[in-house]
Amino acid sequence: MSSCLRCCITCSRPHKSRQPRSAVRCFDPQNPVTSVNDSNVNKTCSFRPCIDIHKGQVKQIVGSSLSASSSDSLVTNFTSDQPAEYYASLYKQDDLPGGHIIMLGADDESRDAAKKGLLAYNGFMQLGGGINPDNAAEWLDSGASHLIVTSYIFQDGELNEDRLKELVKAVGRDRLVLDLSCKKHNGEYHVATDRWQKISSLAVNEETLTKLGQSCAEFLVHGIDVEGKQSGIDEELVELLAEQSPIPVTYAGGVSSMDDIELINRAGQGRVDVTIGSALDLFGGPVSYAEVVFWHLQQRSSS
Repeated sequence: MSSCLRCCITCSRPHKSRQPRSAVRCFDPQNPVTSVNDSNVNKTCSFRPCIDIHKGQVKQIVGSSLSASSSDSLVTNFTSDQPAEYYASLYKQDDLPGGHIIMLGADDESRDAAKKGLLAYNGFMQLGGGINPDNAAEWLDSGASHLIVTSYIFQDGELNEDRLKELVKAVGRDRLVLDLSCKKHNGEYHVATDRWQKISSLAVNEETLTKLGQSCAEFLVHGIDVEGKQSGIDEELVELLAEQSPIPVTYAGGVSSMDDIELINRAGQGRVDVTIGSALDLFGGPVSYAEVVFWHLQQRSSS
């Protein structure tokens, strides 16, 4: 790595000369994409950073261990001494728009931490966790570029289209991200809701992605079966998303090395972005954040 590029990754001073890229690439809500072969679909895999907040602290938690009723089963991979705004400022410095802040709980400490993180990279990070039509405006006003939603649009394990319409009206289709995090159930991927504790009837397939793609700007999809375990990615899921999603989509789950990132790039045909949590050295893992940023810059420069 050249000294110039190393400086771009590690320098503590803001990069005044570099202009942030749009967090939503290649999607015009007035002209929705109908085919993954359309030129409007992202063709370059990008790194989307994350900040997960639990009880006011930045943590990396195995999502499938979350429960609203008990903390006894909670599996925490990492707890940071740094606040959310530290990470958001780092992502801003390294010109990494389109990442997300997720509140793993609706407590006041987590809300305050999330708002500080949004303010540190104002207008360039997405926000998820407990989003509904009543609080959407508050979070957009707090600096969220987009709002991420799962559980609100489901009721008793079924997609509630009336609730989805309410959200689109409150948020705006071009600022709404639908979280379709899923796990295998009877041979198909099904969306999991309520902290991933409930398996819905909604299968993640071409029909679902095409239909829901008319109501949002992006999809965020965690492979729940591998998420937080650093045991390798769900390659089948990445391939499905690349082939069947008509709009930009970000995958998360199972990354344990740079090889896994390259595998997402190949299996996703450059159409699937990647989020990395527990595996990053920022969060106690083995994968170098600096190396990931360098890889990201290479991807962008070759596009």
